[in-house]
Amino acid sequence: MDRRAFLRKPASALTAPAAVLAAPAQQTDPPGETVSPYANKTLPVLPRTNAGLTAYTGTWGKAQAAHLLRRCLFGPTRAQITAATSSTLSQVLTSLLTAPAAPAPPVNVSATDTSVPIGQTWVSQVFDQNFEGVRRSSLRAWWLGQLLADNTLQAKMWLFWHNHFVVELADINDARYGYHYAELLRGQALGNVKQLCKDVTVAPAMLRYLNGNQSTATAPNENYGRELLELFTVGKGPLIGAGNYTNYTEADVQAAAKALTGWRDNATTIAGYYTASRHDTTVKQFSGAFQNQAIPNGGDQEYKTLVDMIFGQAETARYLVRKLYRWFVYYVIDATTEQNIIQPLATQLQQNGFNIGPVLRTLLASEHFFDAVNVGCYIKSPLDFSLGLLRQLEVAQPTSANVAQQYSVWDYFNGLTNLQQQYLGDPPNVAGWAAYWQTPQFNELWINAVTLPRRTQVSDALLTSTGVTRSGFLLIVDPVAWVQSLPAATAQDPNLLIQAFVDVLMPFALTTTQLAYLNDTLLPGLPDFEWTDEWNQYLAAPTNTAKKNAVATKLRALLKVMLSQAEYQLS
Repeated sequence: MDRRAFLRKPASALTAPAAVLAAPAQQTDPPGETVSPYANKTLPVLPRTNAGLTAYTGTWGKAQAAHLLRRCLFGPTRAQITAATSSTLSQVLTSLLTAPAAPAPPVNVSATDTSVPIGQTWVSQVFDQNFEGVRRSSLRAWWLGQLLADNTLQAKMWLFWHNHFVVELADINDARYGYHYAELLRGQALGNVKQLCKDVTVAPAMLRYLNGNQSTATAPNENYGRELLELFTVGKGPLIGAGNYTNYTEADVQAAAKALTGWRDNATTIAGYYTASRHDTTVKQFSGAFQNQAIPNGGDQEYKTLVDMIFGQAETARYLVRKLYRWFVYYVIDATTEQNIIQPLATQLQQNGFNIGPVLRTLLASEHFFDAVNVGCYIKSPLDFSLGLLRQLEVAQPTSANVAQQYSVWDYFNGLTNLQQQYLGDPPNVAGWAAYWQTPQFNELWINAVTLPRRTQVSDALLTSTGVTRSGFLLIVDPVAWVQSLPAATAQDPNLLIQAFVDVLMPFALTTTQLAYLNDTLLPGLPDFEWTDEWNQYLAAPTNTAKKNAVATKLRALLKVMLSQAEYQLS
C-alpha cells in the first residue's frame, strides 16, 4: 500500500487530455466543494486484510504504542509514547478508557458580555442576543481547549458524537443550549449509546435544531424522526421501492414523528419539556422493517419506547459499529471486514446493552487494528492536524491564570481549523463532515488546493523564530528545548535525532532516501560531526545567542520540511 499517493496525481491523469481534467464536478460533490479529478472514483473490493478481532499478541514497542495513541488522542507526545511503550497494551487501553473528571464550564472573556464578570461562567445566565456572539466564541474556545488538554479516548469520542448527533451552534443560536449539548456528549462519550440517543432526542439544542419543538399532534414535524432513522441509528440501506429504504420506510418516518410530538425547549431551565396537549395519542404503526410493531400512546415516555424499538434492530448496532470503524481504523469496509469485524462487534454491542467502552477495547486491542495495512492509512482531520501539532511539538499554552489570553489562543486555533474546513460546533450539515461519510473519497476530502497550503501555513508560522503572538502570548515551537529533552547521545547524533522526530511525527518508518534527505536538510552539504560539534558548543554555552540560533535555525529547517511531508498528514 502506497500511503503517500494521495498527494500525487496518478500517471493516467498526467497524460489525460485537458478536456478530461477540466470535467465538471459530479452531482455528489458536497455543497461548496469540488472533488478533485484525481480523487478516488471507486472503493477497493478485495480484502485489505484477513485479520480479525483476535487479541493482538505481536510485538509491543514504540511503533505499536504510537499507532494506538495517534488514533485515540489528538497527537501523542514523545513522553506519552515512551510511557505507553513501557506499559502493556491492556494497561494503556485501561488508561485511555478512563474518563477524566468533568471540566469547569466555559467562562466570559469579553467586556461585551456584561451579565457576568470576566472569568465567571455565563452558562446559566438569561439569554441575550447582544451577548450571544461572544458566548458562542467562548464555548467553542473552551471546547477546543478541553480536546487539547484531554489525554484519554474521551476527547476523540466527544468529537465522534458531535459528528454523529449533529447540531450546529450557529443554527440553534443559544450558546447555553450548545454548552448543555456539548456536556451531554462529553459526559456519555464512553458510555451507553442507547441512553445517549434518548437524552439527545429531548435535549433543548436538538429540539431546536431539528424542529422537534414545533412538532404537534396536528402538525408532526418529520425532521428529527427522519434523521433519527437515517443518520443517528439504523441507516437507510438500499432503496428497494417507493419510500422503502430497506431499514425503514417513509411511513416509519411519519410514525416516528408522531411518537415524538409534544416536546418543547425551555429557555429558562435550558431543558426539554413535554406538553401533553401537543402529543399525538394515536397508536403508531411501523412497517415490516420493524416487524410491524405498534407503539401505543406513552405520553412523555413514548420517545424512549421508540428508541428502544429502533435499537432492537440488529442493523442499528451494525450501523454504529461501521461509523466507529471508519473513525478509528479506515474508511473502506470490504466484505471480509464486514464479516470479521463489523458483525462480531455489532453483536458485542447488542449483548452488552449498547455500552461503547467494551466494543472500543475489543477493536483497539485486535490483530486487525495493528495490521500493517491499518497503520498510517488515513488523512488527519484539521483538528487532528492542528491539535496534534501543538501537542507533539509541545507548544507552550497560556494558563487559566489569564483566562482571556487562554481563550484567545483557543479561539485562534478554532479559526485556523475553520480555514481548513472543520469548524468545531458547526459541521456543515446534519450529516456531519463529509470526510466521514461521502463515498468514495471520504477523508481525501480534507486535502485540497485550499486546505493543504493552510495546513502548511499553520506549521510554518509556529516554526518561525518569531512565532505567532495572540493577546500577548507567544505561540512558538522551541525545537532546541524539544531536542534537549532527548537522551544526550540521541541529541548529539543527527541521525538518531532525526529518527526521534520521525518516531513522534510520522505514522510509519521513512525510507532510507527520505532519511538521507532530512539529514541533508539539517546539515546541507555538511558531515554528521558538524551537528555534534555545534550542539555540544551550544550545551557548553546555552546563554550564547549565536550558538543557540545556530542549532535552532537548523532544527527549524528540518521540522519545516518534515511537517510539509505527505507522511505528516497521515495517521
